[in-house]
Amino acid sequence: MRFRSFDNLRLFDVVARHLSFTLAGVELNLTKGAVSYQIGRLEEELGFKVFDRLHRSIVLTEKGKRLWHVSQVAFHDLEREIAGLREDTPGRITIGLSSYFASRWLSPRLMTFMVDHPGIGLRLQPVIDLIDLRAENIDMAIRWGKGDWTDLEVELLFHCPAIPVAGAKIADRIKETGIASALPELTLLQDRESSVAWQDWHYAAGLAYHTAGDGLVVPDPNVRVQAVIDGQGVALNDSLVAPELSAGRLFPISDIALDNYGYYLAYPKGALGNPDLRDFRDWILSEAESERVIKP
Repeated sequence: MRFRSFDNLRLFDVVARHLSFTLAGVELNLTKGAVSYQIGRLEEELGFKVFDRLHRSIVLTEKGKRLWHVSQVAFHDLEREIAGLREDTPGRITIGLSSYFASRWLSPRLMTFMVDHPGIGLRLQPVIDLIDLRAENIDMAIRWGKGDWTDLEVELLFHCPAIPVAGAKIADRIKETGIASALPELTLLQDRESSVAWQDWHYAAGLAYHTAGDGLVVPDPNVRVQAVIDGQGVALNDSLVAPELSAGRLFPISDIALDNYGYYLAYPKGALGNPDLRDFRDWILSEAESERVIKP
């Protein structure tokens, strides 16, 4: 029997991304009940369950995970082809990254790519989290972390360890009391609620992890840098804040670093089948490698 419920398959893709009938309904302008009903119809035609319905949540079944992966690839390929047919400039690729990384590392180097690849249109999409790349039509993301993201191909661009930094007043306070005594009383700034970077740092430092409250979540790295300068707390920052450190606006408060963190390329499986994206990937890896050779 041929499968016919392709509209419901698209709905399934949205529900799987949110893992919520309610949030999927908001995105699709449908009621929660309507979304649940359509998923039921889809499961009936498929002949297997795609979600396990728990008390207050839903989770993908194993077959649901496999179906979602295949549907993501298919929908992304369709959307990319449609976008390519609409696009006046052929060969345009979209790179998702933070404005922090774009301005501090990529921008000074980008002209060499544009000169060497005049036929490739490039769009830099500011993002502050590792979002659903396919849903946002992003071909590749550049993200700081440990590279432990699932359902994506991940390649190390370069290691970029982070150390804790503070503004002048907090740095002086830590110098007086010691970091072990001061940290539990300070606000720890982080990029998202699920971040484990501070836990990882405490473990590396041999300190118990406990904070004053739940910390302060500031997703935008540039805003987070300014928040530290303004004395709102302490944050883990990498070497890209060298200008602020040199200017005496930020101060390192420990030499213990998150050595296993760095910047990674993340892209959907099969994305490098696009030769333009492959050219960008090869170029940016070469740029990173050249810098490692030049800098000891």
